[in-house]
Amino acid sequence: MPGTTSSSSPRRILVTSALPYINGAIHLGHLLEHIQTDIWVRYQRMRGHQVIYVCADDTHGTATMLMAEERGMAPETLIETIRAEHARDFEGFLISHDNYYSTHSEENREISELIFTRLKDKGLIFTDEVSQLYDPERQLFLADRFVRGECPNCGAADQPGDNCDVCSATYDAMELKNPRSTLSGAAPEIRASEHYFFDLPQYQDFLRDWLASGAVQPEVANKLGEWLEAGLKPWDISRDAPYFGFLIPGTADKYFYVWMDAPIGYMASFRNYADRHNEVSFDEFWNAGAATEVHHFIGKDIINFHALFWPSVLDGAGFRTPTRIHTHGFITVDGTRMSKSRGTFINAATYLEYMEPEYLRYYYATKLTGTVDDMDINLDDFVQRVNSDLVGKVVNIASRCAGFINKQFDGLLAGHLDDEALWAGYQAAASTIADHYENDDVGKAVREITRLADLANQYIAEHAPWQLIKEEGQRDRVQAVCSMGLNLFRLLIVYLKPILPKMAAESEAFLNVDPLTWADLDTPLTGHRVNAFKPLFSRLERKTVDKLVDASRVPDASQAQSTPDPAGPAANRAAPEADGGFISIDDFAKVELKVAKIVAASPVDGADKLLELTLDLGDEQRRVFSGIKAAYEADALVGQLTVVVANLAPRKMRFGTSEGMVLAAGPGGADIFLIRPDSGAEPGMIVR
Repeated sequence: MPGTTSSSSPRRILVTSALPYINGAIHLGHLLEHIQTDIWVRYQRMRGHQVIYVCADDTHGTATMLMAEERGMAPETLIETIRAEHARDFEGFLISHDNYYSTHSEENREISELIFTRLKDKGLIFTDEVSQLYDPERQLFLADRFVRGECPNCGAADQPGDNCDVCSATYDAMELKNPRSTLSGAAPEIRASEHYFFDLPQYQDFLRDWLASGAVQPEVANKLGEWLEAGLKPWDISRDAPYFGFLIPGTADKYFYVWMDAPIGYMASFRNYADRHNEVSFDEFWNAGAATEVHHFIGKDIINFHALFWPSVLDGAGFRTPTRIHTHGFITVDGTRMSKSRGTFINAATYLEYMEPEYLRYYYATKLTGTVDDMDINLDDFVQRVNSDLVGKVVNIASRCAGFINKQFDGLLAGHLDDEALWAGYQAAASTIADHYENDDVGKAVREITRLADLANQYIAEHAPWQLIKEEGQRDRVQAVCSMGLNLFRLLIVYLKPILPKMAAESEAFLNVDPLTWADLDTPLTGHRVNAFKPLFSRLERKTVDKLVDASRVPDASQAQSTPDPAGPAANRAAPEADGGFISIDDFAKVELKVAKIVAASPVDGADKLLELTLDLGDEQRRVFSGIKAAYEADALVGQLTVVVANLAPRKMRFGTSEGMVLAAGPGGADIFLIRPDSGAEPGMIVR
């Protein structure tokens, strides 16, 4: 069966997630990226490929030095304390790092110095004098984030050193009027200093070819192509003392800029792992021309560092470039940026006090695409997806069948499959689901899996073992039907295992099987004894989510704070808030319109204008409340076609949850226009 067995030539893959900076706790933004990476990693492992997944904390920079000073501890003590907290939080969400390290390591120092020396020997490093703002009281050069003043464009007071919050103008910090240091309040001075530069313009042609190679998504290549068209500039890779980081070889007061040694932290974390494990070596993954693969998962806010600077530096130093860079978008919660004052800036540790990690893993999976589109966490939709899909569909299959098998047949499954065609249909989906996992279209994989779950539930409902068991001579049929249900459940668990590893492990224990792999799709369980069934998931209550939000709310926090990390690769990745009034064409393009067939319609008790509609979208059914009662008799709508906004977040109403919006046009009455049944449209058809 194509797509159901692992490749005859296993791949050897190194995978990384962007490095969280040590300025704060792990939160929803970090978890999106690490869950996305972990799903891809676990899928590849299930296919029989060798995968090493490494990460590290990003630790260098002025911000680390100042934080340690403020807390009265050595920087090394601070960064190890936070690294341990970050590793604990990721482990709590079942992230399967093989090594979670730190950029402040001897391995990183050695590789950073080696790369610098090779680049210098090739004539790719030069020095130049730069002018910067200097704090005379703290005696250090000021990064943009440590300077505030009056906007040079509109004159607004107390603006940061890079762009104006009032008029959105961008500028250099030295252009601010009446600037002041946020560290001391002193008026900064302009001082000159010698800096080291990487000659990035020499890589203009190299990068144009590399971006066209398929190593990045098309939209990323297009965006970075704008940088190339504008002309690349030399990249400043140094910072002046005092600074927490690595000294540049041959200097006494010049340090590697954090963005120089941070991505080298991927290499350092892997070297630390390789030195402790004999099955891999550093060179076979990082030497130029290596036959292995290197995959980076990042947010779209840092594509310039990973897809322009990083491959150029690697090539210049004689190392291999990444095989593929997987880029994702920003996170919003209920349509707006994560906010401490609203309680939607949720830390990992706080979440774990209230809910199962796999609730979030599954919800993120339903949203993941192979694009850089932003993702919204709708809290009502979150609850509904967990309860409807996981509890109501997948787990429901096992719970409906296991009781009969355990109680009536001592846990023994039938010796044959009851419905070979249904089994074959489940297997045939393997290739499609595999492609979705490989290409980061996890949301599409989930939709296919839930479609299969619907088929299993329909099969069980049609054969009704709870009725058959009451009929004389039907015991064998009950065993066959329930055994079929558990075999379908097992295949669903194979498909879901990259997303839900804990539920998969508990299901494997119930099914009494070894850890499931993709190859297990090939053979059913027949004549096999299962163990007693234990509940895998409990329903998620909205009040539990509300308690989490309340626990995350910070009194008097400024509205919608989702401040980017001050220096590191892992920004909070919260989407900018949209201006009121108008939406862009990009926003409109996100609306998913589908043809739906009305299969049932009825008035809603207590509502003057509403009809409750059951809509067939081709691969699923939805319940929608529509305010067209005055225009149509409910019975007259059955069989009609309409258009529904299919990706509208479910809305909780007094009468129940509405799972979409029906579109209609006209003044009312007989002049509200739907699609004629003979128009050639079919349920599920996309409207463009």
